[in-house]
Amino acid sequence: MAGTGIKPGMVYGATDDFSYNITEQPVHIHDLNATILQQLGINHERLTYRFQGRDFRLTDVHGEVVTDILA
Repeated sequence: MAGTGIKPGMVYGATDDFSYNITEQPVHIHDLNATILQQLGINHERLTYRFQGRDFRLTDVHGEVVTDILA
């Protein structure tokens, strides 16, 4: 994610000794998608697509931008 406004060389969160369980600052995939879309200049809450007659969002109803990693 270099060059997109993310703080360089940082580690966000932590896992256990076996890298199996998250121990600090978990980030859901919807949050990661919302952060990437925001850095691309796209509002993740307005980005929808129609499927079987219903509008869906890529980040579903969850997605929050992770502002701690933004420069």
